[in-house]
Amino acid sequence: MPHTPENHFEGKTVPEHLKDARIKGAKAAAESHGTEMSGKQSAFADTLKDTSLTLALLSLLLFPSLGEKKSIVALLLFFGGWIIWKTARSAAFGWARLERLHRIAEEEKWEIEHHREQEREELFELYRAKGFDGELLSQVVDVLMGDENKLLEIMLEEELGISLEAHEHPLEQASGALFGGLVSGAVASLGYVLFSFHGLTGALFLLFLAGGIFTSKTERIGVVSPLVWNAAIFLMSCGILYFIVEMTGS
Repeated sequence: MPHTPENHFEGKTVPEHLKDARIKGAKAAAESHGTEMSGKQSAFADTLKDTSLTLALLSLLLFPSLGEKKSIVALLLFFGGWIIWKTARSAAFGWARLERLHRIAEEEKWEIEHHREQEREELFELYRAKGFDGELLSQVVDVLMGDENKLLEIMLEEELGISLEAHEHPLEQASGALFGGLVSGAVASLGYVLFSFHGLTGALFLLFLAGGIFTSKTERIGVVSPLVWNAAIFLMSCGILYFIVEMTGS
């Protein structure tokens, strides 16, 4: 239900209201895999790692039971469906995120149209925190209140922390997932052609590490720790499955 002017701040002070609005905006703007990387980069790294580990686990299951040729055919068929799913999933996440942002923008537009005095108080608080004071502060607020389109942009950016220009189209995000899948398939195929099963497994292991390194470099964090963790995750996952296959005689 829309807020009335009396409960617009819900019993909170203006700074408290602005803090809650920031949290709300951060949740709406968050990427499906975090906020440090763009959606396209996240989708690329995520698909690179997911595809490499999934293919590695499948190859450990299929090769002992089906043999080399049938296993490769099965992996290729799975890979085709997997890439379609990962790409579509990434696009769906992007659309859902844009819909959240659109809903937040519509809510803020309604607030501007119906709670102008409260919005004015918020502007005073926002620009006072930036160092404006006295007559200059009043002039800045008056100018912004006189342009509803600019006011909406300011409130989305300053109150909610949302920059609409920074958000990617869902198809652009999906392209990152598609590229990550194609890179995985190409490198894995090359490894298999050159060194058969061991080359396939080695290529998939390197791809999984590459996904972690790409994420670390993009987010500008240390590489060594993520590299060790990624290697441990891949080797442990494959090792456990290999042990199960050997124990069951599959």
